[in-house]
Amino acid sequence: MFVPHGAPTFALQPGEAGVAMTHFVRGLAKPRAVLVVSAHWETAVPTLGVVPRPETMHDFYGFPAALYAIRYSVAGAVSEAMDARALLEEAGFAVALDTRRGLDHGAWIPLRLLYPEADVPVFTLSVQPHLGPEHHYRLGQALAPLRAAGVLVIGSGNLTHNLGHFHQLRGADKPPAYVGAFQDWVHARLDEGDIDALLAYRQQAPGAVEAHPTDEHLLPFYVALGAAGHQVETQVVYRGVEHNMLAMDAYAFWPGDRNLRGGVA
Repeated sequence: MFVPHGAPTFALQPGEAGVAMTHFVRGLAKPRAVLVVSAHWETAVPTLGVVPRPETMHDFYGFPAALYAIRYSVAGAVSEAMDARALLEEAGFAVALDTRRGLDHGAWIPLRLLYPEADVPVFTLSVQPHLGPEHHYRLGQALAPLRAAGVLVIGSGNLTHNLGHFHQLRGADKPPAYVGAFQDWVHARLDEGDIDALLAYRQQAPGAVEAHPTDEHLLPFYVALGAAGHQVETQVVYRGVEHNMLAMDAYAFWPGDRNLRGGVA
């Protein structure tokens, strides 16, 4: 899956996007574990969070006090993280392990909506913004065997993310044209199965630089997409915009040779 984590207040006001995500996961078999790739964990090399009981990180400031009181108390998935390490190393990636890092808000906010009982163990993977979409798509491809082991791979970011426009667009009547154009372009390329175009989004997508001045909030999308395999069926979980600049689109990616009902993506 690729899911939005929105602004931190998404945890308090999940709105239609949060309802859609919660409803969608209720129709799936509960996974053995979840791997979350958050846009808010950036490292030089792919790094796996190997923590028996990850803490809830409040890696933001200036928000309502209620946000800082939230804890997502979940077990870590250490064994599954080590399986992921083996797969990545087999594919030729240098991999690091982090035995201390907790769940940043890009991880725990969507997890709290998807699995509010915190009853599915979790491990995490960082992004490498300097290496771009193709690198992250290959990471996902390397991790694809985790599906057969019952691991749900979740990329957490936003389909558009330009914080420079957050305050500029407050109170605007509607989002700027690039938001909808970028959403529509991604949706069409997914519908066509045009992975090459998606990997070259900065050169091909309308409004790409405005939608993503930097790559990091779209890179988890490519890990999730790659983890579904070479032939992918796409299921729309939600499409919408918040704060006039954050596309909150959520997608599920499935292997192309399976039915879209039930199971683990």
